[in-house]
Amino acid sequence: MVFFDVGETLVHPSPSFPELFAHVAGRGGYRVLPDDVIQASRMVTEGFSQASRDGARWTTSPERSRAFWISVYAQMLDSLGLPSDDGLKDTLYEAFTDRANYTLFDDVRPVLDRLASEGYALGLISNFEAWLDDLLVDLGIREAFAVRVISGIEGVEKPDPRIYRLALERAGVEAGDTAYVGDNPEFDVDPPAALGMFPVLIDRRRRHTDHVGARITDMADLSEALRG
Repeated sequence: MVFFDVGETLVHPSPSFPELFAHVAGRGGYRVLPDDVIQASRMVTEGFSQASRDGARWTTSPERSRAFWISVYAQMLDSLGLPSDDGLKDTLYEAFTDRANYTLFDDVRPVLDRLASEGYALGLISNFEAWLDDLLVDLGIREAFAVRVISGIEGVEKPDPRIYRLALERAGVEAGDTAYVGDNPEFDVDPPAALGMFPVLIDRRRRHTDHVGARITDMADLSEALRG
């Protein structure tokens, strides 16, 4: 069985995160370039890591999710020299929780079909708000996954091993018979590996070129990685 992360693994903002952020800022009367947003967006990754270190469960309720993202956007706006007290951070939150602003990576649907044809069962384990289930319906892939474990529904988040164990239990499979595909080494590689799952890092933006272990930059290479 192959389990997947969702954000930046199967699904991404469209326009891209930097483009959408810049667009929202522009609508508010502020000129921001996507390249500037890329630099500021490092705070997003750090925010995930810090939340994990603090034991914060930031996706497990709408209130926690909103508070987390509002704080991240406020820090990014400050880094960009923009005000965060005129409602812009709230407008950003609304944009990034609008399901219409998300799409599948082009390589996802063919790979899901191929894996199914090769006899793999598929599942999801994702740190995401509860509206992910509706997004999967919008994108036409919800039924591809026999098991869907979403932190906003379950109340437990990666890297907590309980979220992986919950998925294994629901799927009725042993960890050694599964793989996990995700984009974040801290959340998607080390925790499942510790349980005996086979982790595959998808490094679409080539941020982890020194990664030791299974690593792909295109989902089309997943079947080969699983055989390796």
